[in-house]
Amino acid sequence: MKFTFQIVKDEAGMNDAYGLIKQLSPNVTHEAYTQYIADMVKSGYFQVIARNEEKKAVAVSGIWIATKIYSGKYMEMDNVVVDQACRNAGLGKQLYDYCLNLAKENGCAVIMLDAYLENERAHKFYLDKGFIKRGYHFLKWLDK
Repeated sequence: MKFTFQIVKDEAGMNDAYGLIKQLSPNVTHEAYTQYIADMVKSGYFQVIARNEEKKAVAVSGIWIATKIYSGKYMEMDNVVVDQACRNAGLGKQLYDYCLNLAKENGCAVIMLDAYLENERAHKFYLDKGFIKRGYHFLKWLDK
């Protein structure tokens, strides 16, 4: 199957990825998603969306490019989702390769991402691509 990749920087264009995001975060409403995207775009967030031959969004990675003291300039792949119907078709590798090239084109020294603890399939994928487990991602909900 052939896929095309598109960099999307406008909020309206990111609506195409909402169905994919729901596969990863089923509790995120469309209203919340559009509000979050509006806030995130102001900070330089954009998405890479993969489309199938029918132009349907079948994979997405949010992208942040920034700088941290310990890594220098980096690209974070955020909310990476391959549509359940398209898994095992090589799409995850193609999305990763596209993002890797994007990081290099933008002068990044590092690519980083988070993966849920229970998503062991993703862990194996990223380890196979040369990622290392560097630390823990801690969070604390302030309104619960």
